[in-house]
Amino acid sequence: MFVHELIYQGKPDSLAIVDHERRITYRELQQHVAACRDRLYAAGVRVGDRVSIFSRNSADYVYAYMAIVSLGAIAVPINFQLSSREIAYIIKDSGSRHILTYQPLNLVDALSTLRCDMRVTQHDIRQMGKKDESLPAAPTLPPTFDEQNPCVIIYTSGTTGSPKGAVLSHRNLITNADQMSIMGCKAEHHVLCVLPMYHCFGWTCSVLYPLYCGAEVVILDSFTPKETISVIREEKINDLYIVPSICSLLTKLASKEDMASLRLVVSGGTTLPLQIEQDFMNKFGVDICEGYGLSETSPVVTMNPPEKPKVGSCGPVVPGIAWKLIDADGKEVPKGEAGEFIVKGDNIMLGYWNLPDATKNALRGGWLHTGDVARADEEGYIYIVDRLKDMIISMGENIYPREVEELIYQFPGISEAAVVGIDDKLRGQAGACFYSLHEGASINIRELKKFLQANLALYKIPREFHELQSLPRTSTGKIAKRQILRDFLAKKNAK
Repeated sequence: MFVHELIYQGKPDSLAIVDHERRITYRELQQHVAACRDRLYAAGVRVGDRVSIFSRNSADYVYAYMAIVSLGAIAVPINFQLSSREIAYIIKDSGSRHILTYQPLNLVDALSTLRCDMRVTQHDIRQMGKKDESLPAAPTLPPTFDEQNPCVIIYTSGTTGSPKGAVLSHRNLITNADQMSIMGCKAEHHVLCVLPMYHCFGWTCSVLYPLYCGAEVVILDSFTPKETISVIREEKINDLYIVPSICSLLTKLASKEDMASLRLVVSGGTTLPLQIEQDFMNKFGVDICEGYGLSETSPVVTMNPPEKPKVGSCGPVVPGIAWKLIDADGKEVPKGEAGEFIVKGDNIMLGYWNLPDATKNALRGGWLHTGDVARADEEGYIYIVDRLKDMIISMGENIYPREVEELIYQFPGISEAAVVGIDDKLRGQAGACFYSLHEGASINIRELKKFLQANLALYKIPREFHELQSLPRTSTGKIAKRQILRDFLAKKNAK
């Protein structure tokens, strides 16, 4: 199956998309995609071309993506929060000569700063799904085009240098949608898409998977607590895919009645702190099924099954994925011990766009090396210990910030916490804790240190503590540790 064929999974008269005042059936979805497809073909888009999408969540986004890939072209979703320079980099790197956008972009100047004189045609994404009777129907895909062909290039956040484009095939994405079947979505379910569609987690879990099941996708263009709570209540949302920051806000602001229709809540994108998970479950009586994945894996690798979730775990590996935990020498670690999590299966990316060395390194030995440290329990449930690159080495001892953060979250008054490594003349590295407080709260750092000393080895306790108004986050809800460290060092150097 191809990704664009998902629009035929639902009954023609069943609702496929609810987008504010628009209520679109599967039949109408097919018509809008066909109209967009004809417009793109008339504009010169052909098999293998890269076509960028720069837009907030909308039905138009779904039409555009499906139309692009139905022509055998490759979709390139772009984070709408990026600067002109960052957008231009992705356009140049991917070689996109067309961009479907919800607002005009000044690309000429931005591209020229990158010494690139590409001509990029901009199309108003809101007009593309409207039928133009003067255009002939675009031809079907050639028989040589198969599911292994590239479907999308997902650009990773680029925390270590320029962003890399993970190339996912039609097979990768369909396989992952099928692997999600353990979550039990049915045609009669209403699934909320509030996470950004440019992000792999939001797109696969709250768009592709529901369409695969013939279900209804309710679209919000962004997360605002009041509107999200209202839509969950009014549209009787059953399935909710969110990140921890949204989870925390819903717990604070929603009533149990607001959330009464929920049957499934999945958290992903970044690690869910235990305290946030427990508070949500205590208030609403709904288990949170935490999952884990990466753009390179389409993205889902593990998922807590709704019938048996384990708090603190990101669940077992989903069907069809092989996995191992290895040490620095590439050998499997003994049972119960932590090691780098490596995986392989039909959901694993084809590689990084135009980066053969990075591809070879990431997929060495036929396995995707995630860069995450994990351990597994006796039932095969995975626990992410930390990112390899976030690990702090102090006096030769490994410190995993997540372990320390989990404890800090339990201390009364703490709203957010991040532990990062800073240079230390004596130890090589030491931990620094950056935190924010609940409204009206205050804490005694000496008491916090005592609490940590009672629960942690002394070498794991942060050397410094810094209160912030709020912790910066990435567009996908992760606490932006590198930005925290940059801001901290800049302030320190300015003194």
